[in-house]
Amino acid sequence: MSAASQFKEEAHEITRDLRHRQLIQTALGKYEIKRDEKKAAFQDWQAARQAAAETKWDAINHLDTYLQEFATKLEARGTKVHWASTAPQARDIILNIIREKKARTIVKSKAMTAEEIHLNDALEKSGFEVVESDLGEFIVQLRHEPPYHIVFPAMHLTRGDISELFARELGSAPTDSPEELTMIARRALRNKYVTADVGITGANFAIAETGMISITENEGNARLTAALPKTMISLLGIEKVLPKMEDLALFLPMLATAGAGQTITGYNSLYGGPRQPGESDGPDEFHVVLLDNRRTELLADAEQRDALHCIRCGACLNVCPIFRNVGGHTYGTTYSGPIGSVITPHLRGLQDWKHLSSASSLCGACTEACPVKIDLHHHLLHNRRNSATEKPNRLEKLGLKLFAFVVNHPAFYSLAKKMGRLMQPLHALVKGTRIDPAYGWTQSRDLPTMPRQSFKDWWRTRP
Repeated sequence: MSAASQFKEEAHEITRDLRHRQLIQTALGKYEIKRDEKKAAFQDWQAARQAAAETKWDAINHLDTYLQEFATKLEARGTKVHWASTAPQARDIILNIIREKKARTIVKSKAMTAEEIHLNDALEKSGFEVVESDLGEFIVQLRHEPPYHIVFPAMHLTRGDISELFARELGSAPTDSPEELTMIARRALRNKYVTADVGITGANFAIAETGMISITENEGNARLTAALPKTMISLLGIEKVLPKMEDLALFLPMLATAGAGQTITGYNSLYGGPRQPGESDGPDEFHVVLLDNRRTELLADAEQRDALHCIRCGACLNVCPIFRNVGGHTYGTTYSGPIGSVITPHLRGLQDWKHLSSASSLCGACTEACPVKIDLHHHLLHNRRNSATEKPNRLEKLGLKLFAFVVNHPAFYSLAKKMGRLMQPLHALVKGTRIDPAYGWTQSRDLPTMPRQSFKDWWRTRP
């Protein structure tokens, strides 16, 4: 089954699941209240968005310079920097590091780049145990499914669902208490930190000025992942770069506000190298893997380059009417929602994933919500145009040419209106069936009824 067919089939099923819809609407309704409260605390939210957009524009348009500065300063403190052009290359780099250390157990904090390159599958197939330390990621790992949302991996599950999962997988007693569920997960994970040979993290930002990665989280699991194992590996996309340390003063609160409706995230950590003399914790070795995976191809597209500004806050998913109805898993790709629909065709192939750019109402809510002002809904249109230009549908092209001819010739347009009125009773007999020429529309909508008299005809009758 193609990705497009699978998307349509799963969307058809999930949109009829009223329980699922209610769960998502309730969760995102609470998020919106907190987000708006925190946005109001900014002196000028729109000015903050503009400043963030300009900072990311500078970073992305001078990416070569900032990446080199970032890597050079990391290496000066003993960090080993690796450049990965593709997902297989990134997986091989990480696997080689782990094999070199003769590691067996790996603890991993949240990293969407790891999901992007299917790192867990590769590690498990090579015989390594990989444990997700983020609570939401740990839950979906136990369920053998990918994250549902960029920020909230398990937002589609209730406390009851999680309690049943823990009872089945961890042997815990049933409970409806969030605190007790958290403690069950904590007890299962604590020993993993101590025994893990390697810790793998992602990164929210990479600071060129100081050669440091910034990780923001609410649970402290990434700190333990970085502090306890002897070897630390951080996998991040090359677009994560920010020019200066002071940029975090804007981006950390914006990420917390747009992503989770918080003033600031619970834990914000900076890592610039392996353990230095006199430091009490940290890894003996620190590896940073910089992932391209077709990002430079998107960088070469001046029209859509600003999609690389994304800070993975998930704000566009939270306001998107399509995501709120079909959910995250339906997209069938690492990055869902509007940003996923924009970048996935670039990262995984335009023709195979062009359907995601059509799964949009083009309402513009995503663009309005984006804290770095990515022109998301227009980029969805750009993808549609590019896919049609690259591989045009001949039947569709013929239909549009015929339509253009008719509407540009008044006599034919008038004849078409008359024919449309005559055909309406016949269409009513086949409406919504497979032989309906407008089936794509009428299977879920009503075709508007044509008025008996057009405005033009009515105007002629006026004295």
